[in-house]
Amino acid sequence: MALFDRLEAEHRDAVRPLAARMRPRSLDEFVGQQHFLAPGKLLRRLLEADRISSVVFYGPPGTGKTSLAELIARHTKRTFRSLNAAAAGVKELREALDQARNDVLSGGPRTVLFIDELHHFNKTQQNVLLPDVEEGIVALVAATTANPFFALIAPLLSRSQIFELKPLSIDDIAQLLERSLKDKERGLGSQGVTATPEAIQFLATICDGDARRALSALEIGVLSLGPNQKLLDLATAEESIQRKQIRYDADGDEHYDAASALIKSIRGSDPDAAIYWLARMLAAGEDPRFLARRIVIAAAEDIGNADPQALILAQAAASATEFIGMPECRIPLAQAVTYLALAPKSNASYVAIDAAMDDVKTQRTVPVPVHLRDRHYKGAERLGHGDGYQYPHSAEEGWVAQDYLGVDARYYEPVDRGYEAEMKQRLDEFRERRSTSSAETSMGAAGGAAKSDRDH
Repeated sequence: MALFDRLEAEHRDAVRPLAARMRPRSLDEFVGQQHFLAPGKLLRRLLEADRISSVVFYGPPGTGKTSLAELIARHTKRTFRSLNAAAAGVKELREALDQARNDVLSGGPRTVLFIDELHHFNKTQQNVLLPDVEEGIVALVAATTANPFFALIAPLLSRSQIFELKPLSIDDIAQLLERSLKDKERGLGSQGVTATPEAIQFLATICDGDARRALSALEIGVLSLGPNQKLLDLATAEESIQRKQIRYDADGDEHYDAASALIKSIRGSDPDAAIYWLARMLAAGEDPRFLARRIVIAAAEDIGNADPQALILAQAAASATEFIGMPECRIPLAQAVTYLALAPKSNASYVAIDAAMDDVKTQRTVPVPVHLRDRHYKGAERLGHGDGYQYPHSAEEGWVAQDYLGVDARYYEPVDRGYEAEMKQRLDEFRERRSTSSAETSMGAAGGAAKSDRDH
């Protein structure tokens, strides 16, 4: 049986792609993720001491999540079992947990249970894991491309350590490619092929941090060379990989993170960064109408009255986006983004409405002053509605010192930037004159009250 097992393993290895064959067999072979795998870092210490508790590996494809699970399988002295959440159901999960519990109860080792693509498990399936994870029957090792703080239930998160894997650097990918070309046991070394630095650099860059994609392209390039060709050049490398795949999930982190970066770049007055994030989202297939809406919001929230033209331009870009669609709408969107990025900034209107709404929700409701109430219906004059109202247009300068709120409150505080600086100057003048008039009125009322007392 050992002979047949060995033959089966050899046949299986013969059809495995390069990316699978080149998975690291030790921590020293592992490339990247040094923020938690470098000597002395937490995960490396846990692996070397065989003290793995429940962990979740989270990151984009091709960054080493499955490779880390296999390293744990090699380093641990425990039973190692694996499931793929995309294919397994509650039945398979319960069977694995029952086996793990039986092992512990019979005095055997604990089980390390690896679940790939854990985000495919629904809440019920994740809840099935909880008792055995909590009791220490199994040490959960999970891999997911989805943000675990959105995809996993809170009790499971609280019992697990989260390790975020980042896209591999260009140097990391280049190192893997070079190693694969030289490795005769698992790699392409037996082919006797070398690659130009330009070809390696191209593949390491275009894969966007995905080692699996880079290694697959390298394998295609090498195996597609003619019998007398022993050099992988840039042209062959370019033909060996499809158009760059932009890592982007319209419903996940990439969507929200890129949108956040776009708005913050506009707010920070960096048109180059703002244009890049706009381009990335458009190239990834983001709905341009979503981008148009965000740009309109930014015009009001971050520019406001410092440049009232910004909202007009943003709304025009949104209308153009609806009218012409992609790819042409990228142009008015770019025009709006660059204008907004370089416009003077003020969030005074945004702050004002939020403060006022907070008062409306949490403070006592302010009644409408009697002189401001509607008197355009029969009987309103009998209630005194509108009595004492002063019509500003009847005044020579179109302004009168009149109370419009009934309480002393300030919400809108313009900044000294752009057009809002001029608005601030006028507002300060109006507030000063209204305050002076109110003080004079109060003094007059007090004098009138005193005279009335003397008359009595």
